[in-house]
Amino acid sequence: MFKLTSTKALIGINLAVYAFTSVVGGNFLYTNREILIILGQDNRFVMSGGLWQLFTAMFIHVDLLHFLGNMLFLFIFGVRGEELFSEKEFFFIYFAGGLCGNLLTLLMGPSTVSAGASGAIFGMLGACVMYLGQTLGQSIMGALMFSFFLLLITSGRQVNLFAHFGGLAAGLAIGYALAKSRKLAEASLDLISP
Repeated sequence: MFKLTSTKALIGINLAVYAFTSVVGGNFLYTNREILIILGQDNRFVMSGGLWQLFTAMFIHVDLLHFLGNMLFLFIFGVRGEELFSEKEFFFIYFAGGLCGNLLTLLMGPSTVSAGASGAIFGMLGACVMYLGQTLGQSIMGALMFSFFLLLITSGRQVNLFAHFGGLAAGLAIGYALAKSRKLAEASLDLISP
């Protein structure tokens, strides 16, 4: 039986948006540049007050390969995130990662147009890696090295490393904070129990 999870919901929304942009743009393989400028992140527009694009850009993808790659990694890290975090924490990590990635993208200058869920996905990756590292008693350095290795292997031409790095940094920070707060909660329970 089909069970709607947080990850499946996000993949479904991304799929619906990609289908919509394909129909409107008249091309299933590539997203029309005008649509990217309107719904993606057009830095010039964002800098002039169109802050809503920092959110919508998380659901717009440049082409079919970009969409499929992001959905694969969203599935991998999303399922892991569902195991580690509450639903509220999961969505907070996802959107905080995406937002931080898109805010960092503004440093690329006003002529930049960007789109994709990768900042949000890197946020989830960072949170999972850091949270697991901290709860299993591993060093922070190991979690950071693993995360930055994944960041490096996903770099390439036409890849927005600013979004990846911003999302990753946000996820690492949130994962660390969640692990520490749960350790403190467990320690206080140990003190209370007879």
